[in-house]
Amino acid sequence: MTKILLVDDDVQIAELIDVYVKNDGYHTTMATDGEMALDLFNQESFDLIILDWMMPRMDGLEFCKRVRQTSQIPILMVSAKVGDMDKILGLTTGVDDYIIKPFNPLELMARIKALLRRSNYNRPSKSSSVQAGPFLIDRASHTVMMQEQTIRLTAREFEILYLLAKHKGRVYSSEEIFEAVWQEHGVGSNQTVMVHISNIREKLHAVVPHEVIIHTVWGVGYKIET
Repeated sequence: MTKILLVDDDVQIAELIDVYVKNDGYHTTMATDGEMALDLFNQESFDLIILDWMMPRMDGLEFCKRVRQTSQIPILMVSAKVGDMDKILGLTTGVDDYIIKPFNPLELMARIKALLRRSNYNRPSKSSSVQAGPFLIDRASHTVMMQEQTIRLTAREFEILYLLAKHKGRVYSSEEIFEAVWQEHGVGSNQTVMVHISNIREKLHAVVPHEVIIHTVWGVGYKIET
């Protein structure tokens, strides 16, 4: 059974999410603050995290940073913060998707299913490994390696890198990347994709500072050449 860690100090919101998630056959474990959630995360195995931002003791961003030190589990942030910079901050910290309170429960479930569908926590992959410069990108293990070093990417960062590496030389627009990875309509997705591309570049650049892996084709999109 797919296990979801639900982290929210608003009991009414948490119970509403819990009802919808369980109705779709998922198992939930609930936490009311980041520290409690981190303890649970370190003790049990989960397939996805639904995470509130504003919480006592440890907020959602700090919790996300701690989780990303050891895991690339999909994280969906549910927050009342509506500003574009808030969304960008969440994505930069390692969140895979972001939905604003109050939300449509059907949209919430669609996003949960999309995240699980895109992750290897939910299903095995039959795809082979691909090379991008010095990096080996393995779909089955959901890892990016450079010799013996592992580069930690979020689930969606990995999918973007794998997409570009698998189709070397092809230029993908932001809309095409969004539709392939998020499996949603890509209109207005440029900023979201740009943030994820920037995160990938930063993580790869930290390992190989002088080599550009993802190239920008100005006015068109992104590609990997070799």
